[in-house]
Amino acid sequence: MSAAPQPRWLSAEQQAVWRVYLDGVARIQDALDADLRSHGLDLAEYEILVRLSESDDRSMRMSDLAEATRQSRSRLTHTVTRLERNGHVTRAPAPDDRRGVMASLTDAGYALLERAAPHHVAAVRAVLVDVADPADFAALGRVMGAVMATPPAGAGS
Repeated sequence: MSAAPQPRWLSAEQQAVWRVYLDGVARIQDALDADLRSHGLDLAEYEILVRLSESDDRSMRMSDLAEATRQSRSRLTHTVTRLERNGHVTRAPAPDDRRGVMASLTDAGYALLERAAPHHVAAVRAVLVDVADPADFAALGRVMGAVMATPPAGAGS
């Protein structure tokens, strides 16, 4: 029986970068959530409205919307239920598949998005874009691009 491979521990510098990344992401999400609360939204709800606004006919299959917004189907269902209750989204059976469900952005939801978007973009700038050196911001984009180009851990293994 062979010994388990030894973990490749992070160096002190890597550990420091990792922890500041985690803290920074939490601070960004908290700030964006707080900003969107003034519009009666949270970040997950805003992302759903954005994805629907950018799709054909302002509609998407719920399964595709869950993937696009990085939410579990269960969480998405709860979030869309809140948006539906507030008149911002509707749901209906998919026209090409009786088991599928389509989420659609209402005119009221689109109007809310139009009101919230300028404030949200200003908050994104204030909490991330404008506080980073342009070269560092570009490097962050390259790093996140590399992360997204790599299969998720456990995929294919």
